[in-house]
Amino acid sequence: MPTNKLGIIAGGGALPGRLVRACRESGRPFFVLAIEGHADAADIGADSPQAWIRMGEAGSGIRALHEAGCRDLVMAGPVRRPTLADLRPDWRTARFFARLGLRALGDDGLLKALIAELEGEGFRVVGVDSILTDLSPDLGPLGRHVPDEQARADIARAVAVCRTLGALDVGQAVVVQQGIVLGVEAVEGTDALLARCRDLERSGPGGVLVKLCKPQQETRVDLPTVGPRTVENAVAAGLRGIALHAGRSILVDREATLGRADALGLFVVGVSGDEEPA
Repeated sequence: MPTNKLGIIAGGGALPGRLVRACRESGRPFFVLAIEGHADAADIGADSPQAWIRMGEAGSGIRALHEAGCRDLVMAGPVRRPTLADLRPDWRTARFFARLGLRALGDDGLLKALIAELEGEGFRVVGVDSILTDLSPDLGPLGRHVPDEQARADIARAVAVCRTLGALDVGQAVVVQQGIVLGVEAVEGTDALLARCRDLERSGPGGVLVKLCKPQQETRVDLPTVGPRTVENAVAAGLRGIALHAGRSILVDREATLGRADALGLFVVGVSGDEEPA
């Protein structure tokens, strides 16, 4: 395990807490820079070295990371993209967006520019999966249940749509039932996508959720992620299964996620991202 002090830039979900626990177990020094309105204080822990900033305070955040002595940085957990009115940028953030220009319109361009900005400050940005090495799913069935012929056809259809959307830097997830695209992910995120699809379920075999890494994606940040809540929401939406990008996505709380999927009759599979519709 590297001994460089790890700065954890914490968004929502369980990943920041998982990283904190991994650092404690390995003895690696760490510091949490938590994003207000997104990070979970209870999961991070009151005794963790930490600072809290709002989204528009890049200058304060970078200064806190330097003062804490961080060398490596990892960005973990979803962050809802703010409007400019919500952002209220400090001088450093305003300068960053002015320099970014049209690249700020897409998530991929924004994240790549953010990584370049942090590395320009002397930090080394690493991926979550380089620290939590058990998170990336393998190819094939991951739980007890497996997709049937219809589900495999729906997965292939969703993969084709995901690849097109991803190339346009739109989203990472698609829901397909019986060959019909029920919904695609944009800025709202996967949970909201699944909630929308509840009212669109058709009679007959349930659909599938497919989450793929974008073709041009910077894989150190924003990998497609599935956890226990995704499983619950997929079942509530009437789906039969979830397909994840093998080797290029994150399966949070693997045992709990797959255990819940097994109990609810939902399949979870790793796919290559190259599946072709029949």
